[in-house]
Amino acid sequence: MGKERYPFVPMKQLKKPEAIFSLVRLYSTGRTAVRNFEFRSTYAFITNGKHQPTVLWRQDIGDKGSRWSEHLESPSFPNLPSTPGPGFCRPCVARAIKRRHQGNNLSNLGPVRLKLKWIQRASPEDQAESLLKPTINMDRLVEFLYDDLPHLFDDQGIDRTAYDERVKFRDPITKHDTLSGYLFNIAFLKTVFQPMFYLHSVKQTGPYDITTRWTMVMKFMPLPWKPELIFTGTSVMGINPATGKFCSHVDYWDSIQNNEYFSLEGLLDVFKQLRIYKTPYLETPKYQILKRTSNYEVRRYEPFIVVETDGDKLSGSKGFNDVAGYIFGKNSTQEKIPMTTPVFTQALDNKLSKVAIQIVLPLEKDMNNLPDPSQERISLRKVQGGMAAVLKFSGNPSEDVVLEKEMKLRKSLESDGLRPKIGCLLARYNDPGRTWSFMLRNEVLIWLEEFELC
Repeated sequence: MGKERYPFVPMKQLKKPEAIFSLVRLYSTGRTAVRNFEFRSTYAFITNGKHQPTVLWRQDIGDKGSRWSEHLESPSFPNLPSTPGPGFCRPCVARAIKRRHQGNNLSNLGPVRLKLKWIQRASPEDQAESLLKPTINMDRLVEFLYDDLPHLFDDQGIDRTAYDERVKFRDPITKHDTLSGYLFNIAFLKTVFQPMFYLHSVKQTGPYDITTRWTMVMKFMPLPWKPELIFTGTSVMGINPATGKFCSHVDYWDSIQNNEYFSLEGLLDVFKQLRIYKTPYLETPKYQILKRTSNYEVRRYEPFIVVETDGDKLSGSKGFNDVAGYIFGKNSTQEKIPMTTPVFTQALDNKLSKVAIQIVLPLEKDMNNLPDPSQERISLRKVQGGMAAVLKFSGNPSEDVVLEKEMKLRKSLESDGLRPKIGCLLARYNDPGRTWSFMLRNEVLIWLEEFELC
């Protein structure tokens, strides 16, 4: 069969990170055919008159390259000619479908070893009419995940009856192929890491694919300093069309490029989060981590109030005693206000030369019940919150180090297509007189014009 008879789109035109081929075994012959196919298309195999025209499968693609191969019950298509052989003709039925990822190298794809007459692709109109009528209520499953996944690590737990006994679970450093292994992994994380799971969105991304976006914050309890590990990403949940239950769960982390199991990049990403720094047990502004990349976090801050005065430089401490005096009772009512963390120094211009030093006030306070400052150079201001990109680092935050971190963060944001605002903040969480320098937690923060989580 000549190559011109194949109505395929070359894989290099698909603009996908991997090439996929399918291994199909036919009941009627027991022989094998190997060929790559175009995503989002349906193919009919028609053999040399021995079998009736048969649609073997259709392939679709979900989020980040996830794929579903669906066996079809030989629906009729008006635009496919029928060439049945004499007498009773058995259809060619897909017995097994497997896939492999080979990058963009197709040199190892073998030729079609089963002698086929030709292959024709069904038109999009026929696919829409005959195939894209889900037999499973996907909207109901989306709502189910919105309700069920928030219980992933609490005492209630997820509803195990919604999953097949054989569940394929993969993340960059973990794999399980059974429901018991899947539940064991959840129990292990709950015991060792005390994770907090935040579900951002759930949406259908394929005929039998649902993609979730989430944030997971964990503390590694076995280490004395209990480091915080943060992962954000997506999970592609595959549904078994025969049972209507979840049969696969594949995680993709935002912080790495290679999400295939086993990923050394993923393991390194875990280890680099075990760095030693200390966060005081004090109140901080409330925020939610929406995304963590290899270079920064994106947070959504709630509004908070600061007491501030002029400073001299980002790494400086000029004016700290004045703002600290306000919370220690040097105010119109001599009220003492609990200490919080971090202490901010904020550069207000693009040259990072006009600086204010700030202490965050407790969240229970508002502008109406706070005492007035006793000094004219001290002021109260409500920060409206919003989206901010944050780069964490430990050690002594000298001026050169801070400016280097600010430049690195800004370049990373611009490279990723985000729009950083003018200026930045340095957040210092520890008392430098009581904390070893290598354990100091510092952050450079830049407000963003906008951010859309996708």
